[in-house]
This record gives sequence, C-alpha cells and structure tokens, in this order.
Amino acid sequence: MPAAAISTGLSTARLENITTHMERNYIAPGKIAGCQVAVAHHGELAYFRSFGEMDREKRRAMADDAIFRIYSMTKPITSVALMTLYERGYFQLNDPVGKFFPAWRDPRVWVSGSGKGMVTEAATRPPSMLDMLCHTGGLTYGGALASFGAPSASPEVDQVYEDLGVQRGAGETLTSFMDKLARVPLLFQPGERWMYSLSTDVCGALVERISGRPFDDYLRETIFEPLGMKDTAFQVSADKIDRLCANYLRAADKSLRLFDAPKTSTYRAKPTFLSGGGGLTSTTHDYLRFCEMLRRGGELDGARILGPRTVAMMRRNHLKGGADLAAMTAGGFSETVDTGVGFGLGFASVIDPVRNASIAAGDFYWGGLDSTIFWVDPAEDLCVVFMTQLIPSATFNFRGQLKSLIYSAIER
Repeated sequence: MPAAAISTGLSTARLENITTHMERNYIAPGKIAGCQVAVAHHGELAYFRSFGEMDREKRRAMADDAIFRIYSMTKPITSVALMTLYERGYFQLNDPVGKFFPAWRDPRVWVSGSGKGMVTEAATRPPSMLDMLCHTGGLTYGGALASFGAPSASPEVDQVYEDLGVQRGAGETLTSFMDKLARVPLLFQPGERWMYSLSTDVCGALVERISGRPFDDYLRETIFEPLGMKDTAFQVSADKIDRLCANYLRAADKSLRLFDAPKTSTYRAKPTFLSGGGGLTSTTHDYLRFCEMLRRGGELDGARILGPRTVAMMRRNHLKGGADLAAMTAGGFSETVDTGVGFGLGFASVIDPVRNASIAAGDFYWGGLDSTIFWVDPAEDLCVVFMTQLIPSATFNFRGQLKSLIYSAIER
C-alpha cells in the first residue's frame, strides 16, 4: 500500500483504521473471502489495500489487479454513456422512449387484479428518457431478484414479466428484451413514484439504438478506452480469467457458499444480452478512474467524457417535488437507505445528511449485488471504491462503516 502523501490531506495513521477494521471484523472471522478498498483525495491515491482471498477454494490471495463482477455498478457507466448522446443532441430528457422504440408509445398502467382479470388504464404520459435514468418510469425487476431475498412490490405485475419471458439471460438481445418489456403494464404512472428496476437495461438498449453501434463497442470506444479502463467488459477473456474472483453467497447459516467459480463462470463467454443494468466486470483501478472522471466534472487526464454541467445535472435530485426516496419509493429492492436520499440520472445522492444520519453531504453513489460500492464526494474532493464478491449486498453496511473510517481521516 502506498503511504498517504502530504498532498492527499488524509491522515495515514487514521486510514490504517480501515486495515484493522476489515481484517478484524470480516477477513479473520471469514465473513467475506476477500476485498479491496481504494481511497483517492484531491486526485491522489491515499489508500489502497487488498485483503484476504480472491478464491477461497484455491487459497489464492487477493491480487491487486483482481477482476470483480460489479453488477449494478454497471448502471452509472450506462447512464454516462446515454448522456454522451444527450450532449450530442440526439434526444432531450423529456423525450419519450417511444421516440426510438415505437412499441413503447401507448403504455398501460396496472390498476388491480391479475391474469385475465387484470385492470389497467392508459398512462397519463409515456415513460421518458429521464424516467429510465431515474427509475421513475413504472418498470420493476419482474421478480428477478426474488432469489436473493428482494421483496416484490407487485406479484401481479411480476407475473406478467414471467409470462412474457422478460429476462436478461442467454438468447435474449437488447431488441427482443425491449419488444417484450413494451407489453408489460407499468406499475405506476410515469414520474409519480420511484422503483429500482430494469430501467438501466432500457438505457443500454437506447444507447445501442441511438448510436447505431453495438452497446459494448460504444462503451469501449466512448468510455473505457479514453479513460484507460482496460479490464472493464461484459466478458473476461481467457488471458484474464485467472484474475476473476470467485463469487460467494451468504447462506442461511451465515456460511459462505461458492456461487460462481472462475473456471466455470458464465463471464468467460460473451453474453447475447449486454446488460446495462448489471452485466460488467471491472477492477478497483478501472472503476476508480471512472469515479475520478466524475469528480473532475467529466474529464480525466485529457479525456473529456461529459461536460461539467452535464455531470452536475446528473447529480441533482430529479425525484418529483424534490422528495427523497423514502417518500417516492413504490417498494421492492434498493441498494441504498431511502431516508434523506435523492436520485439523479444514474446514481443516488445524499440530500439531507441529518435525516440520512450521514457524515457526508452531497456525495453521489451506488452499489452492486455483490456488495461492491463506490461514492464520489465533490465537496471533499473524495472518491472511494470498495470491491468484494458477496451476495446479497444488504448483508453488511460496508458503506456506512467505511464512511466513518475515511471521513475521520480527512484533515484538510
């Protein structure tokens, strides 16, 4: 680990509390197999440490260049990709999704009932581009997260997802996915509520349709290559598979169960469905570069991805009336605590640190199913990336604990 330089404005001794905390509370008792923590302040790497093992069965120590499944931390990347097209004038945020996918022009909204007895009504307006970026379009996850303990906000609507075969697995494509999803009734009127959903997969489909480029190619050419994110992709190539961490599920008895081994992982092959909501793998180094780009207002090392005003707009709370998630959520699963938290165009942000009981104010962030997290705090000039491979993400409050440890180390 590099020592924290004077220019970082962080106490080296206090940062070492992270090391003590992770080793004592998580690695030694075997609550997780391994993890990484990276902290950058004023653009300088102040702390980086690899803990434990990347593959417990093979007794392999966590490598500094380990590759992780980042699941929903794909969402901010997809949102940035879509906003690069906004900056080129291809759409306005209030444009309907149906402008690019005609099947989405006349949506219905669920009222009551199920099956043939389901009652729906016409949408007051079609879902917009902003709705997809902000999860306010009336979509759900269709029961896809039920196996990981996520509650269903509407079993009746989720059943329609299942009946129509809406899924993100083998054989599905972004086009077939959008065609099926257009036939599902919305859970609520667009803009009126918030629900964590398949919306960012829709954003990925929009990137592909608007740009005329395969989604993975667009991400690589527009974001990954300019930022030097050389290990971020939907597939882990054969020459990198030894760097992929094993993935673990926390069982009912609190033990770790192998969920996805590198040798047999589905990530070895390129998927037919390129999930903008959860399909990428990455490294701590790569994702920290993405965070640094956002902290600097859309630019890093001469590569301009977005304009600073666009990044500022993405950070704002776009929920109706300036409400927080606690007031707007329609239920289901969320990667964040709802109270005092707003939602922008691709990530959450703390809008009321007192109600949120947060030491930070104005940071924006998200996480992934495998307990990965990141946040960017423009006021403190801070970026943090935490990587591990533990499902489900609600098992431990890594974000809150790391905030206490890191913010107490800030000296200037």
